[in-house]
Amino acid sequence: MQVDSFKFLPSLVTRYYKLSQVTAESPIPWTPLARPLNRARFSLVTSGGLYHAGHEPPFDIDGERRKPNWGDPSYRTLPTDMNPGEVRVSHLHLNQVDIEADMNILLPIQRFQELAGAGRIGSLAKQAYSFMGYQGFPADQRPWKEIYGPEVAGKLLADQVDCVLLTAA
Repeated sequence: MQVDSFKFLPSLVTRYYKLSQVTAESPIPWTPLARPLNRARFSLVTSGGLYHAGHEPPFDIDGERRKPNWGDPSYRTLPTDMNPGEVRVSHLHLNQVDIEADMNILLPIQRFQELAGAGRIGSLAKQAYSFMGYQGFPADQRPWKEIYGPEVAGKLLADQVDCVLLTAA
């Protein structure tokens, strides 16, 4: 499925983004897996703006509509044993219909539960995490780097997670 990141934005904003230059940060950090997959504890993180309806608020897309160069930097916690029907998407840059019909498109909790059940991975953590991938243009990554990223990293370490699968929207 091809994703059009600009489909739901006003044409003037789309044009601005497409004509702007962004410098990528390098190098991308990488840590080798310290144990075999069948003994590793996994967690899932997505940048798809998913949230657990009725348990946590959606991401602030109204704020983004008011300020198109801003994105909600906070995160949401998604229990891996939650009812898939309670997953919602609050992201202006995605087609929400397919993701809400099958969250595994973006957050493959059920697939990882199957892998754990079959002994292919050691286990799946009790929590997954969701961010809003869109952080404005140019992106202000300071809140991720200074607040929310370290918070989630601390939770992953406390849960003894060995490996994280990041799905990007």
